[in-house]
Amino acid sequence: MKYGPIARFIIRWFVCGLGIWIAAGLLGDRLQYDERFSAIVIAGFVLAVVNSLLKPVVVLLSLPAILFSLGLFMIVINGLMVVIASWIYSPLHVESFFSAMLAGMIIGLVNYLVNTILEE
Repeated sequence: MKYGPIARFIIRWFVCGLGIWIAAGLLGDRLQYDERFSAIVIAGFVLAVVNSLLKPVVVLLSLPAILFSLGLFMIVINGLMVVIASWIYSPLHVESFFSAMLAGMIIGLVNYLVNTILEE
């Protein structure tokens, strides 16, 4: 099914918020938010915007590292996007870069699962 650009962004926003919520539940104190639903919604929006605008530039600039590591450097980039989102939106707090990389992996897994379900 084809979606327009606005629908794709809204889906990305939902997936980012869901991923942050699941990652916060799994990582405990290493990833925290203000225990409000609105904090998850806003954090998901910020992460979706960061992923839409900044991530393609970072991926393009780090293409040699991605190719050299056979794609594993994408874990570092996903963690960096979570850290940047936490800098922009202070109620989202990440304890360390390692925690951000774990959160990025969880969000990526949630994104994969939701996209697989939506494509069927």
